[in-house]
Amino acid sequence: MVKIIVGVLIILGIGVYFFTRSTSAPAPAMEAQPVTESAGKAMTPAKEFSMTSYYDDKGSWFSLKEMSVKKGDLIRVKVTNTKGTHDFTLDEFGVKKQTPLNEETVIEFTAAKVGTFEYYCSMPGHRARGQWGKLIVTE
Repeated sequence: MVKIIVGVLIILGIGVYFFTRSTSAPAPAMEAQPVTESAGKAMTPAKEFSMTSYYDDKGSWFSLKEMSVKKGDLIRVKVTNTKGTHDFTLDEFGVKKQTPLNEETVIEFTAAKVGTFEYYCSMPGHRARGQWGKLIVTE
């Protein structure tokens, strides 16, 4: 009977040793970075763009008129509306998001198609008054 108790204590001791050894050291901290993964492609950070959305006596505007990316890139666009009522629309990628006044709005999507696409504000008359830009997606 004593041999059984000693055997159980040894097994428990070994289990406790391995359990505490693997959980006592904290994992190294890693800085979080947005990533995307495509079949057969390495992980890559998101392509980020920032712009303001506003109007003046000459028209309605996005401060950034062109963005260039590669097919498959995760796109992150940060839009800050500084004057007026606006949105950010990109039909070919199913994007339409309101941009509240004095707030940064983050829009994310994947550039799944190659070509040149127009992003714009869909508020009445804004696109016609200059509030648009081009997204250029290459292979």
